[in-house]
Amino acid sequence: MSIRKLIVFSSALLLGAACAKVEGPAKPQPATAAVGASYEQELEQWKAKRLASLKSEDGWLSLIGLFWLKEGENRFGSDPTGEIVLPDGKAPQHAGTLQLAAGKVTLEAKPEAKITTKGQPVAVLELKSDGDEGGPTPLEMGTLSFHVVKRGDRLGLRVRDRENPARAAFKGTDYYPADRKWVVGARFEPYQPPKKVPIVNVLDMTTEEVSPGALAFEVDGRPYKLEALKEQGSEQFFIIFADQTSGKETYAAGRYLYADPPGADGVVRLDFNRAYSPPCAFTKYATCPLPPPQNRLALRVEAGERYLGH
Repeated sequence: MSIRKLIVFSSALLLGAACAKVEGPAKPQPATAAVGASYEQELEQWKAKRLASLKSEDGWLSLIGLFWLKEGENRFGSDPTGEIVLPDGKAPQHAGTLQLAAGKVTLEAKPEAKITTKGQPVAVLELKSDGDEGGPTPLEMGTLSFHVVKRGDRLGLRVRDRENPARAAFKGTDYYPADRKWVVGARFEPYQPPKKVPIVNVLDMTTEEVSPGALAFEVDGRPYKLEALKEQGSEQFFIIFADQTSGKETYAAGRYLYADPPGADGVVRLDFNRAYSPPCAFTKYATCPLPPPQNRLALRVEAGERYLGH
């Protein structure tokens, strides 16, 4: 499946080429703890990495646009009559065109735009999307960076600005107090073979993602179950869930969680203290996958990231 490429880092949210991917730094990376560090210290290091990733130049807070491409010519620049309108002062009036034909996107850049890829000037170039192997093709123009995204059958241009005021204005995230009650052992119930699970995203697009199995666990003596997803190129399980705090104390569209695969005993460690909000909690230009119905828990998961109304 192709969920990765959402939030931290999860990440992003969550969210492969499918519209359910978690892109770039949305997926929080494991913190490298000092030898002998306590669980609480490791958790604080993880939170610090998540915050740094959110506020980084290629984090979700730098996003300023997502433009869906139409077949044929898509003009981009600061000209308000173009199909892709970039901020005045950040791009020339006519920076170039993106030609979409038969599922392929070709950039034709104007010399005055000074567009580069990996430091090399670009004039005409066929662009890979984040759904292509080895993609996407990274492009830069001044403080802006952009690349092609693929969601279902649609192709679009995602634009970032490393000087986006949202980065400086961001006041951080909030968490429930760390509680080891929410580090639970889940029994892995594999599907033989792995099955396809329909996942809907915030654009109301549906993709079929791969689930290797279910995770069965108990909280306060009551049984619960979550369906795990598998991202292409990752050994970890990706879990999208909602619970009875969703829309009240945590993000309404649910939260994301990663877990290592089971050991020889078939047990998966679910650390809900590391549950985090998807990219859509921080920008309207993300395409977050939503929890499937079977992952909506009749339970208050008072652990992990709360939502401050970013």
